[in-house]
Parts: sequence; structure tokens; C-alpha cells
Amino acid sequence: MKTDVVVLGAGIVGVSVAIHLQKRGRSVVLLDRQGAGEATSFGNAGLIQREGVAPHLFPQELTTLLDYARNQSTKMRFEWGALPRIANFLSQYWWHSRRASYRAIVEDYSKFIAHAVSEHAPLIEEAGATSLIGKAGWMQVYRSEASYRAAVAEAESHRRFGVDFEALDSTALRTREPAVTANLAGGVHWTQPWSVRDPLALTQAYLRLFEKLGGQFRTGDATTLRRAAGRWEIDTTTGAIEATDTVVALGPWSDGLLRRLGRQLPLGVKRGYHMHYRVRGDVGISMPIYDELGFMLAPMARGIRLTTGAEFALLDAAPNPVQVEATEPLARADYPIGERIDPAPWMGARPCTPDMKPIIGPEGREGLWLAIGHAHHGLTLGPATGRLLADMMTGATPFIDPTPYSVTRFG
Repeated sequence: MKTDVVVLGAGIVGVSVAIHLQKRGRSVVLLDRQGAGEATSFGNAGLIQREGVAPHLFPQELTTLLDYARNQSTKMRFEWGALPRIANFLSQYWWHSRRASYRAIVEDYSKFIAHAVSEHAPLIEEAGATSLIGKAGWMQVYRSEASYRAAVAEAESHRRFGVDFEALDSTALRTREPAVTANLAGGVHWTQPWSVRDPLALTQAYLRLFEKLGGQFRTGDATTLRRAAGRWEIDTTTGAIEATDTVVALGPWSDGLLRRLGRQLPLGVKRGYHMHYRVRGDVGISMPIYDELGFMLAPMARGIRLTTGAEFALLDAAPNPVQVEATEPLARADYPIGERIDPAPWMGARPCTPDMKPIIGPEGREGLWLAIGHAHHGLTLGPATGRLLADMMTGATPFIDPTPYSVTRFG
């Protein structure tokens, strides 16, 4: 079978890339070893983060670093045995998080994430997925007056990026979320982001839209990708595919494929966990809430989803849901969550770069393109990434400057 483009990886990024290319008249095959959205895109807090102009940095404060080094924090854990293999990535991550470097990263990132909601919106309409979307925004809540004031000050500094928010004192919080019993000093309500009640269902709705546009989904192994006679070839369960262009959108598995092709990039992995709970009582929460203790609760189709902080470990290491076990009692004490729904915590892995920006654009070899490294913002930036890469692949003028996301920044 011959096609113009094969997109490797049917997570939210890969499906979005496939849609945009198909819309521009390219014949596209989307390939994954499992169903669309069943890996990394399955488990997240379901946020389309318009406000997320400042990506998650590596802490610089000595007190925070010492706290993390104890490996007891609910916000970050690491596997001791993985440290020798991930130390280089962590050191580069720390380096790029220094104030001067990070300030430039935020300037670049803010221009991209400004399109997060506006790029999702038409696809949501076309995919018939409006019932999955909430438009109430989300909240960060704080238990001390000092942390609340610091959060409001930081939020104020982001207004210049077109970000809007509402500061809520303790009284306003109790009125807004009457089922939350925590003793909170205040919160920041980000009003522009959208939430997704079922991220898997949204990705699958986008897949159906892609197929409606004429695209084809195939099951196959991305590691069989090879160059032959000036084209890219890959094996699927229904036979080999030849393509002029290939897009790598394999999330945390991109590094393995690129290494097989002789390309080594400074890519890392942040793992995370979630668990669903029944709502306790008659009233739940009206929007996703991040508690500064290090967990987020989000109302989902299956119940309230608790998501954890980051875990630095090897991609294929056995699950270690200690963060779920540590945060569940904290959440249960102050939020309306009842019994567990899932038989065990879900684990997923976020694909990360040390400078916190995704890699979008040509890999360097003819016909090979990258859409990887979105870290915490894969769901947020999927459609915007699809549009940007499609612009580049079809010779259109990119809707934003793609230079900050070029692979050439890593040599």
C-alpha cells in the first residue's frame, strides 16, 4: 500500500497531526500498536491549558531540592535505580530552568499555548464532541496565606500573555465549592481553559473525524520503520505501507525509535498515576482543582479522577503507585471522594525535553518529521501541533514561528 504520509502514534498529538494533513489533501495512514488514545493520552487531568504559559520547571530553590532529595514529596518522586541513566537529562532540565533561560522559554511557549483552546474548538465541533467539554476553567488552591499571595502575584505577571484569572479568598472558595472542607487560604481560578470529561473519548472522536475525512487507521509496530528506495516503509497487520513522509508522534516511545534510526536526543520521561473515585454525598466539585499538597482532582465521566505529581523513572520500570497511596488520604479528608472505582491505579508516561518545549518539524532526513516532547501539555497542544506541522509539511506559512521547536536546538 502506498500513501503520502504515515503518522506513527495515535495519541492526541498524532491524531491531530493526521487530521490536519488529511484536511490539506494528503492521503494519510495513522498507525499504532493499540487503539487511539489508549496510552499516554488516556490518563491526564483533562485540561486544555490556555493559561499554561509557564511550563513545569525543575526547582531551583535549595530548600525544595533538599525536600525532593528525601524522595518523600507528594509532588515528585524518583526511582533510585534509574538515577544513573537519567542524571544527564535531569541536569539539563535543571540548567534550562535557571531564571534567564526559563524567562526566554516562557516567551516562546506563551505564543504557542495561546492557540490551545482556539485550535481545539473547531475539531471538537467537527468531531461532535461538545458533550465532553467543560468551560468553567480550573482552580489551584492554597492552604497558607503566603502561598496564596505568591500564586496571585505570579498569575498577575502572566496577564501580559493574555491570560485571565480570578483570585478567590477563603470565603469565595467555600461558596464556589461547598463540598470542599479543606481549610484553604484562597485559590486562583483560571477562567479561560477548557476541561475534558473523558480524554480517551475525545481522542477517539478525533480519530472518527480523521476517518470521516478519508484517513485510514492501521495497527502495526513503529519499530519496523525503514528507508527503502527513497521512501519510508513500515509493516502493519495488513501488510507493508510505503510513504513519502513519516511523522513520529510516539510520545515517550519516540526515543526508542529514533535511537534505532541513529538519532539520539536528550529526551526524558515523567511518569504519573491516576485513580477514579465515586462522588461522596450529593455534591461533587464543579471543576478540576489542584491542591498545593501535590495532587489534582478532576470531575470525569467515570467519577472524580485523582492525578498525582511526577515520577522520574525508566519508561519500562514496574509501576510504583506510592504517590496515589500518599495523596489519597489527604484528598479524602478534604474533598468529596468516596470508594475507589478502578481496580488498580493507572500509570502513564509523559515525553519530555530538557528545555520544556516540544520538538516539532523536520528531523533532518528527507521525509522524516517530529511531533514529540509535549510533557504535561500533549492534550493541550495536540491540535495546535497538528496545524503547525501541517503548515510546514505542505509549504504553507506557519501560523506561528516554528524556530523555537526545531530539533536543531539540540544539535
